[in-house]
Amino acid sequence: MTGPMTSPVMPNHENCSVAISVRGLTKRYGKQLACNSVDLDISVGKTFGLLGPNGAGKSSLIRMLMGLIPKDAGEVGILGGKDLRASELRQRIGYVPELHYIYRWMTIEQVLNFVSPLYENWDAEIADHLVDKFQLPKSKRVSALSKGMTAKLGLLIALAHHPELLILDEPTSGLDPVIREDFLESVLQSHARPDRTILFSSHHVDDVERVSDEVGIMVHGKLVVRGSVDELRERIKRIRVVLKDGRLPNSIPDSTLHQKLARREWTLTVDNFSADLLRQIEVDNDPVSTEVFDLNLEEIFKDVVRGFDARTESAT
Repeated sequence: MTGPMTSPVMPNHENCSVAISVRGLTKRYGKQLACNSVDLDISVGKTFGLLGPNGAGKSSLIRMLMGLIPKDAGEVGILGGKDLRASELRQRIGYVPELHYIYRWMTIEQVLNFVSPLYENWDAEIADHLVDKFQLPKSKRVSALSKGMTAKLGLLIALAHHPELLILDEPTSGLDPVIREDFLESVLQSHARPDRTILFSSHHVDDVERVSDEVGIMVHGKLVVRGSVDELRERIKRIRVVLKDGRLPNSIPDSTLHQKLARREWTLTVDNFSADLLRQIEVDNDPVSTEVFDLNLEEIFKDVVRGFDARTESAT
């Protein structure tokens, strides 16, 4: 019901503790580079939040993982690196896209009767439990469902066969806050199994922060930074530098993610912050004063995107 899946190329990785392994994954649409040599490993049992603005390349990355679109370059390994056929992928992966490919003329009951024989491990008890939990009227046609109810039906289908890997591509886009809360709660409950891995993509920072063990920020097809939320907060800091009259920044750290200059006030957001880095900024620029600020994930996300946008514009 989520569309046909074709088998991606799977290298023979020996490390079965890695659920997803991506090397140099690249996708072009004409002159547009949707994914630019992406490297990514996601360990078994972890929830990885792929955060990025609309058009960052998140959906292209996921569709290549699913074998829904061909890659232009790179390697993809899924679930231990075994050479899985399309039918095996369907059995072991639950997939919830932003746009659901569910026959709109069917009722919910007809949908469940249609999809259940497709999965060897379909659990009718779990399906019935989720129907009740999500308050899905079985007699209602898909065409009559709200966007939130359609998203819940898609999640039900993805969860009812106990997948090893759950892939969610912008699943809460366009949902109201209450429905998003219910959806995310169901995702968190599904992650109670230590062997289940989740890849969750979104441009909603709070959604990603709530469900993810680790976060990656994707901009213009590049995976720019990644780490746990705590690690990112520890590594990435904003530094406010007050320069002397008539001075411009003399030396910009290589780890700068974003910077802004307003008269004497130079503000820069840096990765891999350290006391040594701060001292080097002070030595190189001889400022009047410096001040360091902690950032939350939303502030980090915005500065990463703004900085990458600015570098991309200056390069064109």
